[in-house]
Amino acid sequence: MAHTFTTLHTHVIFSTKDRCPYLDDEIRSRVFAYLGGIVREMRGTAAIVNGATDHVHMLVQLPADLPLAECLRVVKTNSSRWVHETWPDRGKFAWQTGYGASPVSTSSLPAVTHYIETQEAHHKKVSFQDKFASFLRKNGITFDPGHLWD
Repeated sequence: MAHTFTTLHTHVIFSTKDRCPYLDDEIRSRVFAYLGGIVREMRGTAAIVNGATDHVHMLVQLPADLPLAECLRVVKTNSSRWVHETWPDRGKFAWQTGYGASPVSTSSLPAVTHYIETQEAHHKKVSFQDKFASFLRKNGITFDPGHLWD
């Protein structure tokens, strides 16, 4: 096939190291915008990036030749360096090693977008840990609850 055409949307979730509340009001919106910019630099689209003080949700569409793992390695590495350079007093800022991700059908895009938009309000009722485990179960992702937060 001469050309490749895809529309692969992925809902990605990752947290700050040890789920520390590093993404406070002072930096959160700028960090989320920066994450989206990194995805764009890799020829992807970040439809929405949002989260709470201890984690991020991204709805991304990546080019067919960009593996999700590579995208997230670059996103986390570059954004962590940028946070340290922009806010030198935040030397402990770091992302967790792993992430959760699941494909999103075109018909589900509005619902997932709304869910990501309302993260702060949502997590006033449900902890990130409970919701992340629920996300993994809902998407059929096998995990060991005893080692989920290693």
